Amino acid sequence: MTAVAEEPSDTPETAEEEPIKQRKNGLYPGVSDELAENMKSGWADTELRDLQPIPQAAQTAARRAALSARFPGERLVIPAGNLKTRSNDTEYAFRASVEYAYLTGNQTEDGVLVLEPEGEGHEATIYLLPRSNRENGEFWLDGQGELWVGRRHSLTEAERLYGIPASDVRELAGALREATGPVRVVRGYDAGIEAALTDKVTAERDEELRVFLSEARLVKDEFEIGELQKAVDSTVRGFEDVVKVLDKAEATSERYIEGTFFLRARVEGNDVGYGTIAAAGPHACTLHWVRNDGPVRSGDLLLLDAGVETHTYYTADVTRTLPINGRFSDIQRKIYDAVYEAQEAGIAAVQPGAKYRDFHDAAQRVLAEKLVEWGLVEGPVERVLELGLQRRWTLHGTGHMLGMDVHDCAAARTETYVDGVLEPGMCLTVEPGLYFQADDLTVPEEYRGIGVRIEDDILVTEDGNRNLSAALPRRADEVEAWMASVKG
Repeated sequence: MTAVAEEPSDTPETAEEEPIKQRKNGLYPGVSDELAENMKSGWADTELRDLQPIPQAAQTAARRAALSARFPGERLVIPAGNLKTRSNDTEYAFRASVEYAYLTGNQTEDGVLVLEPEGEGHEATIYLLPRSNRENGEFWLDGQGELWVGRRHSLTEAERLYGIPASDVRELAGALREATGPVRVVRGYDAGIEAALTDKVTAERDEELRVFLSEARLVKDEFEIGELQKAVDSTVRGFEDVVKVLDKAEATSERYIEGTFFLRARVEGNDVGYGTIAAAGPHACTLHWVRNDGPVRSGDLLLLDAGVETHTYYTADVTRTLPINGRFSDIQRKIYDAVYEAQEAGIAAVQPGAKYRDFHDAAQRVLAEKLVEWGLVEGPVERVLELGLQRRWTLHGTGHMLGMDVHDCAAARTETYVDGVLEPGMCLTVEPGLYFQADDLTVPEEYRGIGVRIEDDILVTEDGNRNLSAALPRRADEVEAWMASVKG
């Protein structure tokens, strides 16, 4: 990693007025007047004058209009968030808040969308950092200057891209402190903006804003559906990549699987949508196994739960449980087939007008029936379901909404989400599983250490549903044939 500049700790506006404060153990004692003057000139005009609006500009405008209609006469403040320190002077890769990205399409740190009441609606302004200042040396002296972290768009360029008037975000906090009238802010992303509004907002009113923006994402528009399909298609290719290198994973660890999938995510998308679960053998029984440091052994199963996130933040969420040597054993196939049957029942229950809970109930019933049939729990099935006894081995819910968050729309009200009704345009996962812990003495020894989950991304359509991840085989014999063909 390149050495970091001896940047000033003060704001760029004060950099000319005070001596540059050096980083401890920095190699340069300061900046000479001659160098400072030299750095001001000799740079080409790089303004981009032929930019076209982002592909989702019409959709983001419609989303802002819906938000405006819901909160007439109120100032609405939606921050992108700030960089977060990873260690010392290094930061985590930035990901803008979902609420901000959903309404603007912009993804840069420190951005803030403000909707100012105007007439019967609102006037939207996107507040951003402008290009780095070359007169005061910010562009090369500041740790976030453009010569260190890359060029950012000018405010004029941003207006062209996002279809929203743009202003300097460094002026926003002061303006908000002086503002009057009702205001709401999406909390948890920008402490400076929240501090400027501290005497103007209430937690209850702000929560109403957050809930609205979460529920607005329950039904996806055509752009979003296209992005989700793009994410799934890349994810399918990522699973193929993993199958091709299972021999290398056996020689190393689960990390090889994680790294292989990550390469696909970074080449074709923005990132992985969540920490990849590459769980081999008994690790498959740990629902969120992300350490990925265990052995990969022939004869065991690999539970791979992974998703590519697109450049617009939409993520896939797909799970396959694969026999590492390419063939299921008898007991592995028995458990796998039960989960497959449960998933089939769950997918069939995803229909417009159906209750959201229906697909979960359908899948859980199948799993409960299998557990009773195998003698692992005493029936009848109705008793098992009423008491939730199957949960010892099924553990989790059968799915969740999917979109810009892997567990999308999480702030939505229960009555509109879990107790709601499915509508065309909703996208959710169907992911039943059976997990027999290695130390579970209530099941026969042959079951212990086997975990199986099958997960697909399902779009609710006008006449039923569409499995966005159908290109990835699910049935046991199809999985074996697919693995053999991928391995060549």
